[in-house]
Amino acid sequence: MASIAVCPGSFDPITYGHLDIISRGAKVFDNLYIVVLNNSSKNPLFSVEERIQLIQEVTKDIPNVVVDSFQGLLVDYAKNVGADAIIRGLRAVSDFEYEMQITSMNRVLNEEIETFFIMTNNQYSFLSSSIVKEVAKYDGDISELVPKAVEDALKDKFK
Repeated sequence: MASIAVCPGSFDPITYGHLDIISRGAKVFDNLYIVVLNNSSKNPLFSVEERIQLIQEVTKDIPNVVVDSFQGLLVDYAKNVGADAIIRGLRAVSDFEYEMQITSMNRVLNEEIETFFIMTNNQYSFLSSSIVKEVAKYDGDISELVPKAVEDALKDKFK
């Protein structure tokens, strides 16, 4: 039976930190669903469709990645695609408390789905989509933070 994992996030926009987690997760699982959250508590720069398109572009060389979106409970989505695992990236200790709460709740909702935490590469430990957007807004150099397609999309947004 194939191992299937779900890697959720807002990805607004996707960064090299996200890609680090995705590429490493794709080596462990047979199929990896990158799932764009439509988080009602955030005001995204990119639409869900734009985020999906950017993720598809920058992951096109990872054959076992599928890009999708969802609204609702992550464990329901995972069950619908046959996933038995959720992958979450951690940048720093400060991420852990929030992630532990989410993981504990997911476990209450469906104890058959395991969560795996992957520590991001140290060179990306400071990186967040919010920081990238802030630097891009003021025309700062983000070429080492995001792929070219994302850099171009951000430049277009802030014109």
